[in-house]
Amino acid sequence: MFFRLPGKLKGKGVDETKIDALRERTPEPVRDRVPPGQFVTNGWPVLHYGSVPRFDPKNWSFKVWGCVANPIELDYQAFRALPQIECTADIHCVTRWSKLGMSWEGVPMRHILDLVQPTASARFVIAHAEAGFTANVPLEAILDEDVLLAHRADGHDITAEHGWPLRLVVPSRYFWKSAKWLRGLEFTTDDRPGFWEQNGYHNDADPWKEERHW
Repeated sequence: MFFRLPGKLKGKGVDETKIDALRERTPEPVRDRVPPGQFVTNGWPVLHYGSVPRFDPKNWSFKVWGCVANPIELDYQAFRALPQIECTADIHCVTRWSKLGMSWEGVPMRHILDLVQPTASARFVIAHAEAGFTANVPLEAILDEDVLLAHRADGHDITAEHGWPLRLVVPSRYFWKSAKWLRGLEFTTDDRPGFWEQNGYHNDADPWKEERHW
C-alpha cells in the first residue's frame, strides 16, 4: 500500500466532521492519551511509499556512526544477541489514526547509547533505512525509555510490511519518524531533513502540537 504524498491530508482531503465523530467514540478513560485531530483504531494500517524490501540475514548489518566515541557495525546474529526489553507505548500516525497500548520488544535505545557513547557535538540522529530512506530526530527525542529498535509488536514478529526485521520506534513523534527497515543510525551536529520532511511534512512531528506539515 502506498503512502499518499503530503497535501492529501489537508483541505478537502480530510473530513473533519468524520474525524470528530470518530474521536467521540474514544472511551473517556483513555481520551487524554489521544492527541488533537486523531482517532483511535484497533487495527494497524500499513502505510509506506515504495516496495517492501526483501530481508536476507546473511547480508544484513546494522551500524552506528558519526559523532560517537565507539562506532559499531553488527551482523544480524550479533545484533539479535543484544539485550532486549518489552515496553508499552501509544503510536500516532500523521494520517490521523492512533493505536493505544501497543506492546513492543527490541533493543532499548539506551543500550545503543551506552555502547556508542555520543560525543558532546551530537545534536541530531539520522535513521538510515533500506532504499536510501532517512528520517531525522533531535537527540533528545531518542532519550525516552520507550524508544526501541523493535522486532516484535503485540506479541508477534513485525511483518515485512511494518518494517521487518528492524524498526525504529519513537513514540513521542508522529509515526513516520519511526523508520521501517532500519539499517543504521548516524549521529550528527547538523539536522538533515529526511524523505517525508523534504516532501512537506513537519520537521519536528510532535503529535500534541499537530505538527503535520511545514
